[in-house]
Amino acid sequence: MSAAHQSGARAVGLGGVRGAARVHGDGRNTRGPSAQPGSGQRDSYKPRAKASAAQRASEGVKVLPIVATNNATGGKDPCGGQVEDARTRKGMPGRSGANSPGGPPPIDHVRQLQRRLWVAAKRAPDRRFHALLDRIWRRDVLQEAWRRVKRNRGSAGVDQQTLAEIEQYGVERMIDELHAVLRAGTYRPQPVLRRYIPKADGRQRPLGIPTVRDRVVQMATTLVLEPIFEADFRASSYGFRPKRSATQALETLRIHGARGGNHVLDADIRDYFGSIDHGKLMVLVERRISDRRVLKLLRQWLAAGVMDEGQWTATTAGTPQGGVISPLLSNIYLHVLDRVLEDRYAHLGALVRYADDFVVMCDTNAAVEDARQRVSTVLTRLGLELHPEKTRLVDLSRGREGFDFLGCHLRKRMSGPIWERARQRVFYLHRGPSQRAMARVRARVRALTPRGRCHADLRIVIADLNPVLRGWGQYFRTGNAANHFTDIDQYVERRLRGLLLKRAGSRLTAGRAGSWKRPFFEHLGLIRLRGTIQYPGVAHATT
Repeated sequence: MSAAHQSGARAVGLGGVRGAARVHGDGRNTRGPSAQPGSGQRDSYKPRAKASAAQRASEGVKVLPIVATNNATGGKDPCGGQVEDARTRKGMPGRSGANSPGGPPPIDHVRQLQRRLWVAAKRAPDRRFHALLDRIWRRDVLQEAWRRVKRNRGSAGVDQQTLAEIEQYGVERMIDELHAVLRAGTYRPQPVLRRYIPKADGRQRPLGIPTVRDRVVQMATTLVLEPIFEADFRASSYGFRPKRSATQALETLRIHGARGGNHVLDADIRDYFGSIDHGKLMVLVERRISDRRVLKLLRQWLAAGVMDEGQWTATTAGTPQGGVISPLLSNIYLHVLDRVLEDRYAHLGALVRYADDFVVMCDTNAAVEDARQRVSTVLTRLGLELHPEKTRLVDLSRGREGFDFLGCHLRKRMSGPIWERARQRVFYLHRGPSQRAMARVRARVRALTPRGRCHADLRIVIADLNPVLRGWGQYFRTGNAANHFTDIDQYVERRLRGLLLKRAGSRLTAGRAGSWKRPFFEHLGLIRLRGTIQYPGVAHATT
């Protein structure tokens, strides 16, 4: 075999920073779920040990032998940027990809940059990074930022410019303009547009929507800053991080619950995103970032203000929910809580945090009382406070109480098989969709199956339902949701049958409605939730 063909046979390498949060279990619905899922919110840029020589030789996908021709000199590099300005951006001058038919695949320079930053930050915990803006304005970084902003979709900001209008205007043209203003130091963000979405308790949650251009710059900044702070973040933080997910947070709780965690601090921070102190946040950022141009960018976004019903309002505290960089800033702010509880009070219990939602699972009532006091002290230093009505102490022992976390209701249940086999009362922490989660999915199904759609093609109605059911089921399928899945299946079946009955009206013949059951709807493409439970693994409980 020729050397070119040998180099073409590559093992599949590391996933890029891009990635969606999918959780796939490989166990069956037998009893305790455990083990970490194989994927998280997005693929990690952290280096991993290569499993084989083929993997060490290449981190890309398998490259098939194809005919390739050189581009003209002065073309674009593999990331789509111009060849000039190569001193601030890696690229292959005069090429758009590998021209050797069996050669290595194009290098993902953005991921390569992130790995270098992460390694440098990990090796030097006290290092402050001083030259980062020239990484942010790199055209390949801006192009990757645009791809992510487009994938996330979202509406227009105060300039009313949508993603489609940006594409019509010209993506390359926009990237060139952002590159120029960032490099010249003349970039100025626009205010965020205030929008409101309903909350589960009936109130409204304020969102701040930046313009598309500001979202691209925020995403580019996140791509550069995130690996630096990722090197510091603790394992107790799961929200909005590479290779971390809500399911992993829930699994951590379930495993600790099986090992004796019977007392939980179910915490709620009052108006977290609206209470972040800008001065304290920037002090935390400056522990790692010394580039004054990047710090200026962050301050501009924090002080950009809010446009609500045509009225501009200054912002003196908080980060807007809806901003691309807000999740990273919120994790930086609450990293103080993670660090203090892990370094000083780990003996009290296990902290599990997802953005501003967190719980502390302890073994004893005294420990959970102490944990509440310690958490309150740390939050006070940050200018935050626990919500007195929503924060509570939960006694999980013998299934006395339960609590809601990340859309799930968690409560301990006694293992029937162990009782029958050994007459031992062993309790496992079960989780399933909360009452709010069940109400929300029913409301969504109800909105897609109104009586007015009785004359629509049922296959179109089912095609609208399937994405809702599939997404909801994939999130909850790693828990103890078998009965909940059956309930939703039956609810969907009743709604679809109701449409057919409404359509038939007085023309309904005897026995016809009896055929409108689950097999009939599944023949038209309806998916089934029942039978899709997949536990990640098994937890071993203590008696």
